Amino acid sequence: MTEFDRESDGKSIVRIILADDSLLIRAGIREILVSSAHDVIRECEDADELVAAVDDLAAAGAAPDLVITDVRMPPGNTDDGLRAAIDIRSRHQGLPVLVLSAYVTGPYVRELLNGPGADGAVGYLLKEKVGRVADFLRAVETVSGGGVVIDPEVVRHVTRADPPQGPLARLTAREQEVLALMAEGRSNAEIAAELFLSGAAVAKHVGNVFLKLGMPSGEDNRRVKAILTWFEYN
Repeated sequence: MTEFDRESDGKSIVRIILADDSLLIRAGIREILVSSAHDVIRECEDADELVAAVDDLAAAGAAPDLVITDVRMPPGNTDDGLRAAIDIRSRHQGLPVLVLSAYVTGPYVRELLNGPGADGAVGYLLKEKVGRVADFLRAVETVSGGGVVIDPEVVRHVTRADPPQGPLARLTAREQEVLALMAEGRSNAEIAAELFLSGAAVAKHVGNVFLKLGMPSGEDNRRVKAILTWFEYN
């Protein structure tokens, strides 16, 4: 990820490529982003244009800090935007990508998370949530900063009803609940508020999650790795 510019108040300005075939939707998202002092440096109407734009900017040494793309886009009008996102993450390792979709579907998310370049800095949100401006902007900042954000509806959709699998079986029910909220991009403070726990209790549960998933103290990106593990075994 390229280095952020800085405003005088210290807030990060995220340089964004925005891709959606609907002019109205792009205009609405652009307004939200620009109003929060982010910079939409390129807009694209189809998946091929998106990939070419990222390649061109990266070749010029001006790669974006974040790509935001719809799943369903031309030229095929199926999952072309998702394919473009996976291709971009393969060609430009570590480039943050936030995918917007009208569908609550597990396979799309699994392919995005487990595909080439699957190392965090990725998000999957339902389009309807863009109107929740604060949540959307938090997702933009989390993903551009290297984190993982999965829409809560998607998290609920893919959570197994049967007993947890693999390393997740080591977790208590509460620890699984905490990890699912982590997958939504929740901070420890937000998890504490959601579960009516103290901050210390949440920190203890999070620490236990890392320990039981084999992520010792000092390992890089433990939160991201724990979330990816949760999704792999759900």
